[in-house]
Amino acid sequence: MQAIGQLAGGIAHDFNNLLTAITGHCDLLMLRHDKADPDYADLDQISQNANRAAALVRQLLAFSRKQTLKPQIMDLRDTLSELTHLLNRLVGERIVLTFDHDPALRMIHADRRQLEQVIMNLVVNARDAMPEGGDIAICTDNLRLEARTEFGRATLPAGDYVRVQVCDQGCGIAADDLAKIFEPFFTTKRTGEGTGLGLSTAYGIVKQTGGYIFCDSTPGEGSCFSLFFPAHDRGNPEEVQAPAPSGPIRARRDVEATVLLVEDEAPVRAFASRALKLQGFDVLEAACAEDALSLLADRRLVVDVFVTDVVMPGMDGPAWVRTALRDRPGTKVIFMSGYAEDIFSEGRPPVPGAAFLAKPFSLSDLTALVARQLEGGG
Repeated sequence: MQAIGQLAGGIAHDFNNLLTAITGHCDLLMLRHDKADPDYADLDQISQNANRAAALVRQLLAFSRKQTLKPQIMDLRDTLSELTHLLNRLVGERIVLTFDHDPALRMIHADRRQLEQVIMNLVVNARDAMPEGGDIAICTDNLRLEARTEFGRATLPAGDYVRVQVCDQGCGIAADDLAKIFEPFFTTKRTGEGTGLGLSTAYGIVKQTGGYIFCDSTPGEGSCFSLFFPAHDRGNPEEVQAPAPSGPIRARRDVEATVLLVEDEAPVRAFASRALKLQGFDVLEAACAEDALSLLADRRLVVDVFVTDVVMPGMDGPAWVRTALRDRPGTKVIFMSGYAEDIFSEGRPPVPGAAFLAKPFSLSDLTALVARQLEGGG
């Protein structure tokens, strides 16, 4: 399973580079076509299908636990409350959906959007297990484990947890199948009814969040999925994720700014360079870290922002940036990657003030983030 995950993560990384180039050059073309232009609809179709491909890649990254997460301190009751309407539409009229929350429920540290995906996957599976209708119960509570406790084949460390349970009254899962339900492409549904990626994706998201997921099931009686997340105290205001800006921030053309763009994939570098130049930035390009450092050896060269890929042949992004910052401590930094943000931070101190841009990204994503870094917003 670990080997399959590593393979999936590597494939997803390569696809994210391809999708960045596809969506990026599509954005550039759309800038040159008015919505009334007959070609605009075709370009829009390319963009939409590239976004669908990106969603599939996110599933691969979720399974391999290398997706980009944006965790925040959150209250599960709020998340489930906002999901209620959508979940009721998903289950239909034959299913009764009930919620039971602990009034003193602790906070958790998770990516809201990804956690919503997990809950929806579990509810849809519960619905499909009850074709004649029934009840689905979603319960949340606090749980304290005084000692290491075994659940199935896993052992939970002692500590405080928030538990979420999604239980149904469906057909249940046979004992032989229960051990394989989190494997990719394994499904008990009939051909054409399921891909076998839903539970493996949920498993990857929960594990990458630092949680645990288990399933108890009795054939003919139903199934209950239990999710355990480490409990957190309510965060400080600065820990809560700020809302995303409503629209792209255009570069301030009255400010001279030079960007050093370091990317080993030529199509991605070509798109990113053109996008930044369209916003009025001066752009220096390098195909690898060594080339970037050679450029920076010229002390007369003024660079305001480093925009660099993380995983490259030879020296990686964080390594060359740390080297460059010794002589240019005030330079802003943006890391780009098709992997999760934490792939380059494990075991090493973070680069102060650095921002992260997940691939695939759009033209406006890139230019808005560069502008925010220049303005000191990070």
